[in-house]
Amino acid sequence: MTDDLVRVLLVDDQELVRSGLRRILRRRAGFAIVAECGDGDGVPAAVAAHDIDVIVMDLRMKNIDGIEATRRLGESDPPVLALTTFDDDDLLSGVLRAGAAGFILKDSPAEDLIRAVRTVAAGESWLDPTVTSRVLTTYRKAVAPTNHGPADQLTPRERDVLRAIGRGLTNGEIAEALFISEVTVKSHIGRIFAKLGLRDRAAAIVYAFDHGIVSPDNPVA
Repeated sequence: MTDDLVRVLLVDDQELVRSGLRRILRRRAGFAIVAECGDGDGVPAAVAAHDIDVIVMDLRMKNIDGIEATRRLGESDPPVLALTTFDDDDLLSGVLRAGAAGFILKDSPAEDLIRAVRTVAAGESWLDPTVTSRVLTTYRKAVAPTNHGPADQLTPRERDVLRAIGRGLTNGEIAEALFISEVTVKSHIGRIFAKLGLRDRAAAIVYAFDHGIVSPDNPVA
């Protein structure tokens, strides 16, 4: 991001949807729509031609869908926020497995979309809270079992941070809740991932649910 301006690539096969997204992600709100694609097959060229901070990606498109387009991106490419009208657990867990940093439903409030795009552009994850528990259940079933480290090797503070990740908080929100700096939060997250053998934030959320650090029935506890 440059001067807090988030540069966005919009990928959606409906012009009407892209127009609506442009109205929400306006320059005066801190966004610049630097490129648009009507299908996933145009993403590589757009990424190569522009400086992009985040890709807002529709999932259902005619030629190359959002899951396959996300899968084809490299680790150094911009992060993907999946955007869909479909409350489909398999679809949403599929885009997480493909490497997306998060997902949000198209009927979410504009304020949530703005927060989600900013969060993903900053290198964090955004999982729509209305469907997260169900989607992670599907995600868990589809991913090969991994031997993660035991939770008891975490310090009390690291456990607090992991619980906050499981609740879907951003780094900034974790810092505010725990009265620590964002730099400290990032350090804790790095140690948590290393100790538990986690590859990303989605895996950390699954771990937090699986090990009772966050309760599926009471994720805000």
